[in-house]
Amino acid sequence: MTCCSSEDVSDDRLRDADVEHSVDRFKALANPVRLRMVEMIYSGGGEICVCEFTEHFDLSQPTISHHLKVLRDAGLIRSRRDGQFVYHRVVPNAFTGLSDLMDRFSTVRDAVSA
Repeated sequence: MTCCSSEDVSDDRLRDADVEHSVDRFKALANPVRLRMVEMIYSGGGEICVCEFTEHFDLSQPTISHHLKVLRDAGLIRSRRDGQFVYHRVVPNAFTGLSDLMDRFSTVRDAVSA
């Protein structure tokens, strides 16, 4: 008697590259400061200046820059310079991909409930 068979594994499994990409994004969002930064961008009309972060967080400018770099490296935000100011905006497709992944796991399969 075997505990499982290869027939139980779905052919629509996530690709390794997709898993790694999602892990990087979830890790970036797992930090409370970075999650709040993303929320500020969304609630701030879709794009905000880096100076607005310094007004809302009791953190040094280099620490804020580090958090923004982590979010950029994870592909969650984009930054653009306008003169001496740097503006940040969310990458919508990044969050759509994370949402799709969470939807995938929230769907109950008939085989599981049987």
